Amino acid sequence: MTRIITIANQKGGVGKTTTTVNIAAAMAQMGKTVLVIDMDPQGNATTALGIEHSEGTPGIYNVLMGEITLADVITLCPDVPQLFGIPATIDLAGAEVELVSTPNREHRLREEIEKLLRTAHFDYIFLDCPPSLGLLTLNGLVAAREVLLPIQCEYYALEGLSQLLKTVDMIKEHLNPQLYVTAIILTMYDGRTRLASQVADEVRNHFGARVLETIIPRNVRVSEAPSYGQTVLTYDPASSGAVSYREAAAQLDKIQ
Repeated sequence: MTRIITIANQKGGVGKTTTTVNIAAAMAQMGKTVLVIDMDPQGNATTALGIEHSEGTPGIYNVLMGEITLADVITLCPDVPQLFGIPATIDLAGAEVELVSTPNREHRLREEIEKLLRTAHFDYIFLDCPPSLGLLTLNGLVAAREVLLPIQCEYYALEGLSQLLKTVDMIKEHLNPQLYVTAIILTMYDGRTRLASQVADEVRNHFGARVLETIIPRNVRVSEAPSYGQTVLTYDPASSGAVSYREAAAQLDKIQ
C-alpha cells in the first residue's frame, strides 16, 4: 500500500520543506518509488527537486481546479532516479480563494491521488503543505493517512503545536478517520547551545516514542542545496545533514 504522508506545521521556518524533499530523496535512494506534491505557493520543494515552476507551468493548481490530472504533470527529478514531483507555481496562491466555492473542496487532492493510484504505483507520496491551516493544508491532511511533524530545536518550538494537533483530531473526527501523527522529527539542532538539547528533551518527554531517534543538525550544506536545484543528498552526500536525513528516512520507513 502507498504511504501518503503530509508534512505540516503552521509555524514557518521549522524545516518543513527541507525535511520533505530530503526524506523523499533518501527514500528514493533506498529504492522506493517516491512522489512529492508541492502544496505551497512558494514552490520551494519544486525548486529543491530541480523541477520547472515558472508562472504558467502546469502544476498542482491546475489539478485542484479540475483542469488536468496528477498524471499529466508528474515530473522526474533530474538528480534522483525514482523521485518524482508535482510542481507548485505562484498561481497556487489564488487557490485558497477559488476553492471556497468548489463542491467537496477539502477532498479535491484526495480524489486526484486516488485517481492516480489506480494506474500508477508509488511506495511513498509526500505532501509539502504551506505554513498555515488554510484550504491547501486541509487538502493535504484529508488526502494523507499520516502526518510527519517537523519541530525546530529553538525557543517557542512547541508554540502553536497544540492548535495543529487539535486540527488533526478535528479532521480525523469529521473528514479523515485514518489520519494520525506517525512521527515527529527534530530539526535545526545546534549542539553548541543548551537550549537546543532542552527543547529536544522537552519534545521527547511530551511525545515519547513518536519522536524519531535521529535529530537533524543545523548544516550549511542543507541550506545551500536548494539554490542549486538539488537536495542535500545529491549536493553533498557526505555532509552531516545528508547523513542525518538518510538515517531519519530509514527510521520512518520502519514505522508501520
